[in-house]
Amino acid sequence: MSLKRKRVLLGMSGGVDSSVTGYLLREQDYDVVGVTMKVWPQDCISRAEDKCCGPQAVADARAVAHSLGIPHYVVDEADLFERTVIDYFTSEYQAGRTPNPCVMCNEKLKFGNLWGKAEALGCDYIATGHYAIIDHQAGHAVLRKGVDPRKDQSYFLFSLRQPQLQRALTPLGPMQKPEIRKIAHSLGLKVADKVDSQEICFVPGNDYKAFLRSHLGEKEFHRGEIYDVAGNFVAEHDGIELFTIGQRKGLPGGSLRPRYVVDLDPETNRVIVGDADDLVCDEFEIDRTNWIARERPAEGADLTVKIRYSHPGTRATVTPLENNRARIRLHEPQRAVTPGQAAVIYHGDVVVGGGWICRREALVPA
Repeated sequence: MSLKRKRVLLGMSGGVDSSVTGYLLREQDYDVVGVTMKVWPQDCISRAEDKCCGPQAVADARAVAHSLGIPHYVVDEADLFERTVIDYFTSEYQAGRTPNPCVMCNEKLKFGNLWGKAEALGCDYIATGHYAIIDHQAGHAVLRKGVDPRKDQSYFLFSLRQPQLQRALTPLGPMQKPEIRKIAHSLGLKVADKVDSQEICFVPGNDYKAFLRSHLGEKEFHRGEIYDVAGNFVAEHDGIELFTIGQRKGLPGGSLRPRYVVDLDPETNRVIVGDADDLVCDEFEIDRTNWIARERPAEGADLTVKIRYSHPGTRATVTPLENNRARIRLHEPQRAVTPGQAAVIYHGDVVVGGGWICRREALVPA
């Protein structure tokens, strides 16, 4: 008597990565069901052909599924996407923080709410085209970096809990991007040369300021004043939402040295500017920590921390604190440690856990 094939729900974005993931799963004898989430709300201004949340993405995913001989469904997650991703995105900027919507989308939608659809379809796993490795062990899952350092996406999965990881598959983790395109070409998939999106899927042209103006309206912006680190008034500004830590462009002139945004105070709507040296930080705290590893890091453990997705990582000492927080002491000071971004902790290529960077004490008293 043959064993029943494991069934997997594959999140299909219409891109080459998730398309080849479907082929790899089929070759591994999984019973694959393709699903594309329709997440663009009616007022979203980014419904362009190159967006993973746009109508063209749905058409591409459907065509690939047909080519692979797997069923394909479209599920409408627009309302949930609006509440859990777009509202989070806008409220973080209003709070003087810089959001990371991809982490939130993975946690709440792709590996979160979508599980209900997977169960309804009798699926055992959810699979995606992420470049990360999930090792399934007895009662535990280990999240590792993808082997292609240019594409590794383990950073974006740090907030997944064990139940989510244990039912997740990421077949592309052990592979390099050129391998993926070669497979797609061999299969004759029309998405083989489709350009990877480098933008937030719902923000056209990567212009988050234009998106905030369109989505919130000018009246919702928190106007205030710009001060330097010495407490001197510099200028007025049109909204704290329009600034991020490390920003140089768009600041008022009149300084002999380049000015950067070094702090944002949502209590007073103040933007604080300073020199490049004022951006340097060697210690900060994170909150809402998620520990993926079986044990929390021991004092003095040789760990590395990525303070943003594009950051190469730097050695650090991590001390777990009460109230789901942790202190990160960087062995080498880093620039632009940005509140609202994720700090992800690694031991070698293993994701130990991570959390959200907290704002430090105000640089200029109110």
